[in-house]
Amino acid sequence: MATGKLQIQVTSQLRATPVEDAVVDISSTGEPDQVLEELKTDSVGRVDTLDLEAPPEEYSLEPGGMQPYSEYNIRISAPGFEPVTISGAEILANQTAIQDIRLRPLSEPEEYETIVIPAHTLYGEYPPKIAEAEIKPVTQTGEIVLSRVVVPEFVVVHDGSPADSTAIDYYVRYRDYIKNVASSEIYATWPRAAIQANVLAIMSFTLNRVYTEWYRNKGFDFTITSSTAFDHKWIYSRNVFESISEVVDELFADYLSRPNVKQPILTQYCDGERVSCPNWMSQWGSKSLADQGYTAMDIIRYYYGENMYINSAEEIAGNPSSWPGYTLDIGATGQKVEQLQEQLNAIAGNYPLIPKIPVDGIYGERTQEAVEIFQEIFGLPRTGTVDYRTWFRIQDIYVAVTRIAELV
Repeated sequence: MATGKLQIQVTSQLRATPVEDAVVDISSTGEPDQVLEELKTDSVGRVDTLDLEAPPEEYSLEPGGMQPYSEYNIRISAPGFEPVTISGAEILANQTAIQDIRLRPLSEPEEYETIVIPAHTLYGEYPPKIAEAEIKPVTQTGEIVLSRVVVPEFVVVHDGSPADSTAIDYYVRYRDYIKNVASSEIYATWPRAAIQANVLAIMSFTLNRVYTEWYRNKGFDFTITSSTAFDHKWIYSRNVFESISEVVDELFADYLSRPNVKQPILTQYCDGERVSCPNWMSQWGSKSLADQGYTAMDIIRYYYGENMYINSAEEIAGNPSSWPGYTLDIGATGQKVEQLQEQLNAIAGNYPLIPKIPVDGIYGERTQEAVEIFQEIFGLPRTGTVDYRTWFRIQDIYVAVTRIAELV
Protein backbone atom coordinates (compact mmCIF):
# COMPACT_ATOMS: atom_id res chain seq x y z
CA MET A 1 0.00 0.00 0.00
CA ALA A 2 1.02 3.59 -0.64
CA THR A 3 0.34 6.42 1.81
CA GLY A 4 -1.28 9.83 1.74
CA LYS A 5 -1.31 12.64 4.28
CA LEU A 6 -4.19 14.07 6.29
CA GLN A 7 -4.18 17.53 7.85
CA ILE A 8 -6.96 18.38 10.29
CA GLN A 9 -7.89 21.77 11.71
CA VAL A 10 -10.72 22.22 14.21
CA THR A 11 -12.44 25.56 14.75
CA SER A 12 -15.61 26.82 16.36
CA GLN A 13 -18.40 27.93 14.06
CA LEU A 14 -18.44 31.16 16.04
CA ARG A 15 -15.78 33.57 14.78
CA ALA A 16 -13.53 30.77 13.51
CA THR A 17 -11.87 30.40 16.90
CA PRO A 18 -9.46 27.44 17.05
CA VAL A 19 -10.57 24.62 19.37
CA GLU A 20 -7.72 23.46 21.60
CA ASP A 21 -7.60 20.01 23.24
CA ALA A 22 -10.27 18.51 20.98
CA VAL A 23 -9.89 14.73 20.83
CA VAL A 24 -9.54 13.41 17.28
CA ASP A 25 -9.95 9.67 16.65
CA ILE A 26 -9.10 8.14 13.26
CA SER A 27 -10.35 4.75 12.10
CA SER A 28 -10.81 2.95 8.81
CA THR A 29 -14.39 2.90 7.53
CA GLY A 30 -13.99 -0.87 7.19
CA GLU A 31 -13.15 -1.24 10.91
CA PRO A 32 -14.79 1.76 12.60
CA ASP A 33 -14.29 0.43 16.14
CA GLN A 34 -10.53 0.03 15.76
CA VAL A 35 -8.95 3.40 16.49
CA LEU A 36 -5.77 3.87 14.45
CA GLU A 37 -4.79 7.24 15.93
CA GLU A 38 -6.02 9.34 18.83
CA LEU A 39 -4.69 12.87 19.01
CA LYS A 40 -5.43 16.21 20.63
CA THR A 41 -5.53 19.56 18.88
CA ASP A 42 -2.96 22.21 19.75
CA SER A 43 -3.48 25.92 20.44
CA VAL A 44 -4.36 26.62 16.80
CA GLY A 45 -6.77 23.70 16.52
CA ARG A 46 -4.46 21.38 14.60
CA VAL A 47 -3.12 17.89 15.07
CA ASP A 48 0.11 16.51 13.65
CA THR A 49 -0.13 15.61 9.97
CA LEU A 50 -1.04 11.93 9.68
CA ASP A 51 0.33 9.38 7.21
CA LEU A 52 -2.44 6.97 6.24
CA GLU A 53 -2.55 3.99 3.91
CA ALA A 54 -3.98 4.51 0.43
CA PRO A 55 -4.27 2.44 -2.76
CA PRO A 56 -1.53 2.75 -5.41
CA GLU A 57 -1.45 6.12 -7.18
CA GLU A 58 -1.89 4.41 -10.58
CA TYR A 59 -5.53 3.65 -9.71
CA SER A 60 -6.34 7.38 -9.95
CA LEU A 61 -4.36 7.97 -13.14
CA GLU A 62 -6.35 5.68 -15.44
CA PRO A 63 -10.09 4.97 -15.55
CA GLY A 64 -10.89 1.55 -14.15
CA GLY A 65 -12.77 -0.43 -11.57
CA MET A 66 -10.41 -0.16 -8.60
CA GLN A 67 -11.24 2.44 -5.93
CA PRO A 68 -8.27 4.83 -6.02
CA TYR A 69 -8.66 6.26 -2.52
CA SER A 70 -9.00 4.82 0.97
CA GLU A 71 -11.74 5.96 3.34
CA TYR A 72 -11.41 6.91 7.00
CA ASN A 73 -13.65 7.96 9.85
CA ILE A 74 -12.74 11.10 11.80
CA ARG A 75 -14.43 11.54 15.18
CA ILE A 76 -14.01 14.84 17.00
CA SER A 77 -15.10 15.70 20.51
CA ALA A 78 -14.32 18.73 22.66
CA PRO A 79 -15.72 20.16 25.91
CA GLY A 80 -18.49 22.64 25.19
CA PHE A 81 -19.07 21.44 21.61
CA GLU A 82 -21.28 18.91 19.91
CA PRO A 83 -19.27 15.83 18.82
CA VAL A 84 -19.00 15.08 15.11
CA THR A 85 -18.08 12.01 13.07
CA ILE A 86 -17.11 12.36 9.42
CA SER A 87 -17.32 8.97 7.72
CA GLY A 88 -15.63 8.47 4.36
CA ALA A 89 -12.81 11.03 4.31
CA GLU A 90 -10.79 10.28 1.17
CA ILE A 91 -7.03 9.68 1.16
CA LEU A 92 -5.17 9.54 -2.17
CA ALA A 93 -1.64 8.21 -2.52
CA ASN A 94 1.10 10.86 -2.34
CA GLN A 95 -1.41 13.67 -1.78
CA THR A 96 -2.27 15.83 1.22
CA ALA A 97 -5.94 15.82 2.22
CA ILE A 98 -7.15 18.83 4.20
CA GLN A 99 -10.08 18.36 6.57
CA ASP A 100 -11.49 21.51 8.15
CA ILE A 101 -13.94 20.76 10.93
CA ARG A 102 -16.22 23.41 12.41
CA LEU A 103 -17.79 22.46 15.72
CA ARG A 104 -21.13 23.75 16.93
CA PRO A 105 -21.27 25.03 20.51
CA LEU A 106 -23.07 22.55 22.76
CA SER A 107 -26.85 22.83 22.85
CA GLU A 108 -29.50 21.18 25.00
CA PRO A 109 -30.17 18.39 24.37
CA GLU A 110 -26.78 17.38 23.05
CA GLU A 111 -26.74 16.40 19.38
CA TYR A 112 -24.33 13.91 17.84
CA GLU A 113 -23.71 14.61 14.16
CA THR A 114 -22.59 11.89 11.77
CA ILE A 115 -21.69 13.05 8.27
CA VAL A 116 -21.33 10.37 5.60
CA ILE A 117 -19.25 11.34 2.56
CA PRO A 118 -20.51 9.67 -0.64
CA ALA A 119 -18.28 8.26 -3.38
CA HIS A 120 -16.17 10.44 -5.66
CA THR A 121 -17.97 11.21 -8.92
CA LEU A 122 -15.30 9.44 -11.02
CA TYR A 123 -15.83 6.27 -8.98
CA GLY A 124 -19.48 6.30 -7.90
CA GLU A 125 -22.63 6.43 -10.01
CA TYR A 126 -24.17 9.86 -10.54
CA PRO A 127 -26.64 11.26 -13.09
CA PRO A 128 -24.97 12.81 -16.17
CA LYS A 129 -25.30 16.53 -16.84
CA ILE A 130 -28.45 17.61 -18.64
CA ALA A 131 -27.23 19.71 -21.57
CA GLU A 132 -27.88 23.45 -21.56
CA ALA A 133 -26.95 26.35 -23.81
CA GLU A 134 -23.51 27.65 -22.81
CA ILE A 135 -24.66 31.29 -23.17
CA LYS A 136 -27.87 32.28 -21.44
CA PRO A 137 -30.40 34.76 -22.89
CA VAL A 138 -30.39 37.95 -20.84
CA THR A 139 -32.97 40.10 -22.60
CA GLN A 140 -36.20 38.37 -21.54
CA THR A 141 -38.75 40.37 -19.61
CA GLY A 142 -38.16 40.03 -15.89
CA GLU A 143 -34.69 38.55 -16.29
CA ILE A 144 -32.40 39.41 -13.39
CA VAL A 145 -28.82 39.80 -14.52
CA LEU A 146 -25.94 41.38 -12.65
CA SER A 147 -24.43 44.47 -14.24
CA ARG A 148 -20.91 43.06 -14.08
CA VAL A 149 -19.07 39.86 -13.26
CA VAL A 150 -18.42 39.66 -9.51
CA VAL A 151 -16.77 36.85 -7.57
CA PRO A 152 -19.28 36.43 -4.73
CA GLU A 153 -18.28 36.05 -1.12
CA PHE A 154 -20.78 33.21 -0.70
CA VAL A 155 -22.83 30.94 -2.90
CA VAL A 156 -26.01 29.33 -1.62
CA VAL A 157 -25.82 25.62 -2.42
CA HIS A 158 -29.06 23.65 -2.59
CA ASP A 159 -28.00 20.15 -1.54
CA GLY A 160 -30.21 18.24 -3.97
CA SER A 161 -32.04 18.71 -7.26
CA PRO A 162 -33.74 22.09 -7.82
CA ALA A 163 -37.26 20.76 -7.24
CA ASP A 164 -36.37 18.93 -4.00
CA SER A 165 -37.96 21.15 -1.37
CA THR A 166 -36.60 18.96 1.45
CA ALA A 167 -32.95 19.60 0.52
CA ILE A 168 -30.95 21.88 2.82
CA ASP A 169 -29.46 25.17 1.57
CA TYR A 170 -25.90 25.93 2.71
CA TYR A 171 -24.06 29.26 2.63
CA VAL A 172 -20.58 28.38 1.37
CA ARG A 173 -17.64 30.67 0.68
CA TYR A 174 -17.02 30.79 -3.05
CA ARG A 175 -13.45 29.51 -2.97
CA ASP A 176 -14.37 26.75 -0.53
CA TYR A 177 -17.18 25.73 -2.87
CA ILE A 178 -14.84 25.51 -5.87
CA LYS A 179 -12.25 23.50 -3.89
CA ASN A 180 -14.97 21.13 -2.70
CA VAL A 181 -16.40 20.56 -6.19
CA ALA A 182 -12.98 20.07 -7.81
CA SER A 183 -11.98 17.60 -5.07
CA SER A 184 -15.27 15.74 -5.69
CA GLU A 185 -15.01 15.63 -9.49
CA ILE A 186 -11.33 15.17 -10.42
CA TYR A 187 -8.36 13.48 -8.75
CA ALA A 188 -5.68 15.52 -7.02
CA THR A 189 -3.03 13.20 -8.45
CA TRP A 190 -3.58 14.54 -11.97
CA PRO A 191 -1.08 16.87 -13.70
CA ARG A 192 -1.36 20.50 -12.70
CA ALA A 193 -2.52 21.60 -16.17
CA ALA A 194 -5.47 19.19 -16.00
CA ILE A 195 -6.41 20.47 -12.53
CA GLN A 196 -6.17 24.07 -13.77
CA ALA A 197 -8.36 23.38 -16.82
CA ASN A 198 -11.04 21.69 -14.73
CA VAL A 199 -10.97 24.39 -12.05
CA LEU A 200 -11.37 27.08 -14.73
CA ALA A 201 -14.36 25.22 -16.15
CA ILE A 202 -15.95 24.82 -12.70
CA MET A 203 -15.43 28.49 -11.82
CA SER A 204 -16.77 29.75 -15.16
CA PHE A 205 -19.86 27.53 -14.87
CA THR A 206 -20.47 28.73 -11.30
CA LEU A 207 -20.01 32.40 -12.16
CA ASN A 208 -22.48 31.99 -15.03
CA ARG A 209 -25.04 30.80 -12.49
CA VAL A 210 -24.17 33.80 -10.29
CA TYR A 211 -24.12 36.37 -13.12
CA THR A 212 -27.42 35.31 -14.70
CA GLU A 213 -29.14 34.67 -11.34
CA TRP A 214 -30.25 31.46 -13.02
CA TYR A 215 -32.14 29.81 -10.19
CA ARG A 216 -33.48 32.99 -8.61
CA ASN A 217 -35.12 33.81 -11.95
CA LYS A 218 -36.94 30.51 -11.61
CA GLY A 219 -38.28 31.43 -8.17
CA PHE A 220 -35.67 29.66 -6.04
CA ASP A 221 -33.63 31.19 -3.21
CA PHE A 222 -30.29 29.54 -4.00
CA THR A 223 -27.37 30.06 -6.35
CA ILE A 224 -26.58 26.53 -7.45
CA THR A 225 -27.38 22.89 -6.64
CA SER A 226 -25.30 19.85 -5.71
CA SER A 227 -26.98 17.71 -8.38
CA THR A 228 -24.68 16.49 -11.16
CA ALA A 229 -27.67 16.47 -13.52
CA PHE A 230 -27.96 20.25 -13.22
CA ASP A 231 -24.69 21.59 -11.82
CA HIS A 232 -21.66 20.07 -10.04
CA LYS A 233 -21.23 17.69 -7.14
CA TRP A 234 -20.68 19.56 -3.89
CA ILE A 235 -20.43 17.43 -0.73
CA TYR A 236 -21.09 18.89 2.71
CA SER A 237 -18.03 18.67 5.00
CA ARG A 238 -15.85 16.62 2.65
CA ASN A 239 -12.06 17.02 2.71
CA VAL A 240 -10.29 18.87 -0.09
CA PHE A 241 -6.80 18.29 -1.46
CA GLU A 242 -3.81 20.58 -1.21
CA SER A 243 -2.86 20.42 -4.90
CA ILE A 244 -6.39 21.48 -5.88
CA SER A 245 -6.59 24.12 -3.14
CA GLU A 246 -3.40 25.77 -4.41
CA VAL A 247 -4.74 26.03 -7.96
CA VAL A 248 -8.04 27.54 -6.79
CA ASP A 249 -6.22 30.12 -4.65
CA GLU A 250 -4.18 31.18 -7.68
CA LEU A 251 -7.06 31.34 -10.18
CA PHE A 252 -10.19 32.09 -8.16
CA ALA A 253 -10.88 35.50 -9.78
CA ASP A 254 -10.74 34.04 -13.31
CA TYR A 255 -13.36 32.63 -15.66
CA LEU A 256 -13.73 31.65 -19.32
CA SER A 257 -15.04 34.05 -21.95
CA ARG A 258 -15.83 34.25 -25.63
CA PRO A 259 -15.43 37.43 -27.73
CA ASN A 260 -18.31 39.91 -27.37
CA VAL A 261 -20.02 37.82 -24.67
CA LYS A 262 -20.11 39.51 -21.27
CA GLN A 263 -21.30 36.57 -19.18
CA PRO A 264 -18.95 33.79 -18.06
CA ILE A 265 -19.40 30.74 -20.28
CA LEU A 266 -21.40 27.80 -18.90
CA THR A 267 -18.56 25.33 -19.41
CA GLN A 268 -20.15 21.89 -19.15
CA TYR A 269 -18.14 18.66 -19.07
CA CYS A 270 -18.41 14.91 -18.47
CA ASP A 271 -16.06 12.13 -17.39
CA GLY A 272 -15.45 11.04 -21.01
CA GLU A 273 -15.50 7.34 -20.16
CA ARG A 274 -18.90 6.29 -18.83
CA VAL A 275 -20.51 9.35 -20.43
CA SER A 276 -19.64 10.87 -23.81
CA CYS A 277 -20.15 14.59 -24.39
CA PRO A 278 -19.08 15.97 -27.81
CA ASN A 279 -18.13 19.68 -27.71
CA TRP A 280 -17.69 19.56 -23.93
CA MET A 281 -14.53 18.87 -21.98
CA SER A 282 -13.79 15.28 -21.03
CA GLN A 283 -12.29 15.01 -17.57
CA TRP A 284 -10.26 11.91 -18.31
CA GLY A 285 -9.41 13.42 -21.69
CA SER A 286 -8.10 16.57 -19.99
CA LYS A 287 -5.81 14.39 -17.90
CA SER A 288 -4.55 12.59 -21.03
CA LEU A 289 -3.84 15.89 -22.81
CA ALA A 290 -1.97 17.21 -19.77
CA ASP A 291 0.15 14.05 -19.82
CA GLN A 292 1.07 14.97 -23.38
CA GLY A 293 2.26 18.43 -22.35
CA TYR A 294 -0.84 20.50 -23.12
CA THR A 295 -1.26 23.65 -21.01
CA ALA A 296 -4.54 24.43 -19.25
CA MET A 297 -5.63 26.78 -22.05
CA ASP A 298 -4.53 24.27 -24.69
CA ILE A 299 -6.89 21.79 -23.04
CA ILE A 300 -9.73 24.32 -22.77
CA ARG A 301 -9.42 25.29 -26.45
CA TYR A 302 -9.09 21.67 -27.56
CA TYR A 303 -12.57 21.02 -26.21
CA TYR A 304 -14.37 24.37 -26.33
CA GLY A 305 -12.77 25.96 -29.38
CA GLU A 306 -9.99 28.42 -30.16
CA ASN A 307 -12.07 31.50 -29.35
CA MET A 308 -12.17 30.77 -25.61
CA TYR A 309 -10.00 32.94 -23.37
CA ILE A 310 -9.47 33.76 -19.69
CA ASN A 311 -11.06 36.85 -18.17
CA SER A 312 -10.92 38.20 -14.61
CA ALA A 313 -13.83 39.36 -12.50
CA GLU A 314 -14.19 43.09 -12.00
CA GLU A 315 -14.84 42.73 -8.28
CA ILE A 316 -14.17 40.23 -5.49
CA ALA A 317 -16.93 40.56 -2.92
CA GLY A 318 -16.37 40.24 0.80
CA ASN A 319 -12.74 41.34 0.86
CA PRO A 320 -12.18 44.44 2.99
CA SER A 321 -8.91 45.28 1.20
CA SER A 322 -8.19 44.81 -2.48
CA TRP A 323 -5.00 43.07 -3.67
CA PRO A 324 -2.18 45.65 -3.97
CA GLY A 325 -1.07 44.17 -7.30
CA TYR A 326 2.40 43.14 -6.13
CA THR A 327 3.99 41.00 -3.43
CA LEU A 328 4.58 42.76 -0.10
CA ASP A 329 8.03 42.17 1.35
CA ILE A 330 10.63 43.76 3.62
CA GLY A 331 10.85 47.46 2.81
CA ALA A 332 7.33 47.86 1.45
CA THR A 333 5.42 50.82 2.86
CA GLY A 334 2.04 52.48 2.59
CA GLN A 335 -1.66 51.95 3.17
CA LYS A 336 -1.70 48.31 2.05
CA VAL A 337 0.97 47.41 4.60
CA GLU A 338 -1.00 49.26 7.28
CA GLN A 339 -4.18 47.35 6.36
CA LEU A 340 -2.23 44.09 6.48
CA GLN A 341 -0.86 44.90 9.95
CA GLU A 342 -4.32 45.80 11.29
CA GLN A 343 -5.77 42.55 9.97
CA LEU A 344 -2.95 40.39 11.34
CA ASN A 345 -3.44 41.99 14.76
CA ALA A 346 -7.17 41.21 14.65
CA ILE A 347 -6.44 37.60 13.67
CA ALA A 348 -3.89 37.36 16.49
CA GLY A 349 -6.76 37.87 18.95
CA ASN A 350 -7.96 34.37 18.03
CA TYR A 351 -4.54 32.92 17.17
CA PRO A 352 -2.17 34.20 19.88
CA LEU A 353 0.85 32.47 18.32
CA ILE A 354 0.80 35.36 15.84
CA PRO A 355 2.61 38.28 17.52
CA LYS A 356 0.91 41.68 17.71
CA ILE A 357 2.80 44.20 15.55
CA PRO A 358 2.97 47.99 15.25
CA VAL A 359 0.54 49.46 12.74
CA ASP A 360 3.02 51.82 11.11
CA GLY A 361 2.68 51.02 7.39
CA ILE A 362 6.27 49.71 7.25
CA TYR A 363 6.91 46.07 6.33
CA GLY A 364 9.73 45.27 8.73
CA GLU A 365 11.01 42.14 10.42
CA ARG A 366 8.19 41.99 12.97
CA THR A 367 5.58 42.09 10.21
CA GLN A 368 7.53 39.45 8.33
CA GLU A 369 7.55 37.22 11.43
CA ALA A 370 3.78 37.62 11.89
CA VAL A 371 3.22 36.72 8.23
CA GLU A 372 5.43 33.63 8.53
CA ILE A 373 3.51 32.35 11.55
CA PHE A 374 0.19 33.06 9.83
CA GLN A 375 1.38 31.08 6.81
CA GLU A 376 2.46 28.16 8.97
CA ILE A 377 -0.85 28.04 10.83
CA PHE A 378 -2.94 28.13 7.67
CA GLY A 379 -0.93 25.75 5.52
CA LEU A 380 0.77 28.23 3.19
CA PRO A 381 4.42 28.21 2.12
CA ARG A 382 6.37 29.97 4.89
CA THR A 383 7.93 32.75 2.80
CA GLY A 384 7.39 35.78 5.03
CA THR A 385 6.12 37.65 1.99
CA VAL A 386 2.50 38.42 1.11
CA ASP A 387 1.74 37.18 -2.38
CA TYR A 388 -1.69 36.94 -4.02
CA ARG A 389 -2.58 33.70 -2.28
CA THR A 390 -1.45 34.84 1.20
CA TRP A 391 -3.18 38.22 0.83
CA PHE A 392 -6.58 36.70 0.16
CA ARG A 393 -6.16 34.04 2.85
CA ILE A 394 -5.52 36.83 5.36
CA GLN A 395 -8.67 38.57 4.09
CA ASP A 396 -10.72 35.38 4.58
CA ILE A 397 -9.52 34.75 8.12
CA TYR A 398 -9.85 38.43 9.08
CA VAL A 399 -13.50 38.44 7.97
CA ALA A 400 -14.14 35.14 9.76
CA VAL A 401 -12.73 36.28 13.12
CA THR A 402 -14.30 39.74 13.11
CA ARG A 403 -17.90 38.69 12.60
CA ILE A 404 -20.04 35.72 13.63
CA ALA A 405 -19.61 33.05 10.97
CA GLU A 406 -22.71 31.55 9.38
CA LEU A 407 -23.45 27.96 10.37
CA VAL A 408 -22.30 26.25 7.18
